[in-house]
Amino acid sequence: MLEKFYAEDPHDPFNAYALALEYLTSDAARSRTLFDWLLDVHQEYLPTYYHAAKFYQETGERGKAAAVFEKGMALARKRNESKTLRELQSAYEEMMFE
Repeated sequence: MLEKFYAEDPHDPFNAYALALEYLTSDAARSRTLFDWLLDVHQEYLPTYYHAAKFYQETGERGKAAAVFEKGMALARKRNESKTLRELQSAYEEMMFE
């Protein structure tokens, strides 16, 4: 179903985001492609930052994960999205103190 939505509107960031999450367990390369695209083309789509950063962290790309967390935190601050900011900060700090 997600593939159908994505095919119908590949420029909708939610469709790509949902598909990236779906592929996390079955096709990491596809998830990476979608996360990279979202972070490049839809930089204002805040939900991407947490899951993309966790993905990079889990694949051993701590530097990239840290940069994504930091950019997400800056965007959440700019938008006054305190709950999202707390979630990003918590995950970032946890990663940094592993």
